[in-house]
Formats: sequence, C-alpha cells, structure tokens
Amino acid sequence: MNYQQILEEIYLQSKSLPIIGNIATTIPELANVNPDKFGICLTTIDGKEFSVGDSHEKFSIQSVSKALSVTFAFSHLGEKIWERVGVEPSGNPFNSLVQLEYEKGIPRNPFINAGALVIADMLVSCLENPKEDFLNFIREISGCDTINYNLKVAKSEKDTGFRNAALTNFLKSFGNINNDVDLVLDFYFHQCAIEMTCKELADAFFFFANEGVSKNGKQILTSSQAKRINALMQTCGFYDESGEFTYKVGLPGKSGIGGGIAAVLPKQFSVATWNPRLNEKGNSELGMYALEQLTTKTGMSIF
Repeated sequence: MNYQQILEEIYLQSKSLPIIGNIATTIPELANVNPDKFGICLTTIDGKEFSVGDSHEKFSIQSVSKALSVTFAFSHLGEKIWERVGVEPSGNPFNSLVQLEYEKGIPRNPFINAGALVIADMLVSCLENPKEDFLNFIREISGCDTINYNLKVAKSEKDTGFRNAALTNFLKSFGNINNDVDLVLDFYFHQCAIEMTCKELADAFFFFANEGVSKNGKQILTSSQAKRINALMQTCGFYDESGEFTYKVGLPGKSGIGGGIAAVLPKQFSVATWNPRLNEKGNSELGMYALEQLTTKTGMSIF
C-alpha cells in the first residue's frame, strides 16, 4: 500500500474543496490559530511513518485527550472505573447537563465532558502529582519528551469554563466527584490544553492499533482493554456525530475542538489529522473528509 501517495492525493484534493467550517471560539485562545493549517500523519503497525502538510506543527488536542485520560485511569484502576461512568453513546451535546440529571449523575460515557470530568476526578484521587504524571504518560506513549501543556490555553479554558464548572458541581451533588471541584477542573483544563503534532498524536495512539502495546514496546493496556477503548471510540468518539463518522469512515477515533482527530485501524495503522475549521457538531470538517478518503482509497476500515 502506497500510503504516501494516498496522503498526497487527499491533501491535493482538499485544496480544491470549498472552505467550510469555523474555528472554535468557545475558548478564546483557540481562535488565534490559523484556520487553514492542515496536516496528516499515518504510522503503520511496523513503524513506518507517512505525513503531509502541517503534520509537525503543534496544536491543542482538546478532547482527543479524553481517550488518553480514560486509558490512564483504566490502566491504574481497571474495571471499577465503569461503576462511575457508562459506555453508551449519548446522542446529546458533549456539554449537556440535562442528560446528567436524568441519569442521576452517572455520565453516559467518558468522552462527553461530564464523563471526562469523572475520569479526571479518579486520576486526581489515585495519582501523587496528577498533572505531572499524566504529562509524563503522554510523553511516554508518544515517545516525545518535549510535549507540554499550553498554559495560555489552560487559562483561557479556566476563564470561560463556566459550564464545565457547573457540570463538576452537578456531578458532586450526586456524589460522583470525590475531590475539590477546583482541583478537578484544574486537571481537566490542563489535560485539554496539551499541545501535540499529528506525528506525536499518531504515535501516541499507536498502542490502540497494536493490542495495547506502544510504539516503544511497552504494554499500556491489555489487548482486551485496548479493544474496549477502541469500541468506545467507535461509538462515542465524535460527540453526537459518532454514527456519521462510523458510517463515512469506519475507524475508531477521537476528535477535539482544536481541530485534531486521531483514529486507528487495529493491527494496521494509527493516523492523526489536524485542521481547525469545525462543523456544527464540533468536529474538523477537513479531518473527517481526509479520513473518509483514506478508508475509501485504501479499502481499509473495520467493516
């Protein structure tokens, strides 16, 4: 399979598309990014890398981090994490309070904000230095020790994070947040403010494609745990557009409002795309197009 040629074809085709989608404005700092940046990086299971465009430029991974935070919690706490967060698609906006009230404080899955906040609470409870330990974990799985938090983005999230604060307080009222609300929010805002390149993100997601084993050979999850997180990404990884992504692309993945998408084809490759222009559901318009073209041109998806 000539992945490089395919990525270059997709990149060229994308240039002729009408410019659609808007850059995220809910977090003011994200609005400062050039909306025309576009990169793709693909890493095969045997370690070969193929990239095109702005694939080595760092961007805010935002909710893509939720797949990695739930992995970190799963590796530390095992099956008991599912006592406090579900595994079902939500069908509602990612920051909805309504569903949370109806379901008595148990978030539908770990990829909506309420679920990620419960996971953040778990990590704050079980780690000695949560922010430092999580960052070290990201550096380890990506094989890059220069990855860091963007403190300007973290502050911007805190300054405008009223709904996340409401969600955390709401969760605490149901007894599903154990730590101080501000402590949990601080971890969560930093988690979302991690900056990575498409290459680093593809490398970080490699273990999802490799039965839980990272690119540098470390067992991050058991093969059974990796299968479960892949299943969650397939059904819940794209806000309330997960069905559409499954229908068009057919890969487990996770998106973020920074414009990044990371996806995997188990036993074949991991791939990351980045373009900051989002559709109305909060997913990168160009990223979804690129991944649909990738699975179409290669004939490779989980289906």
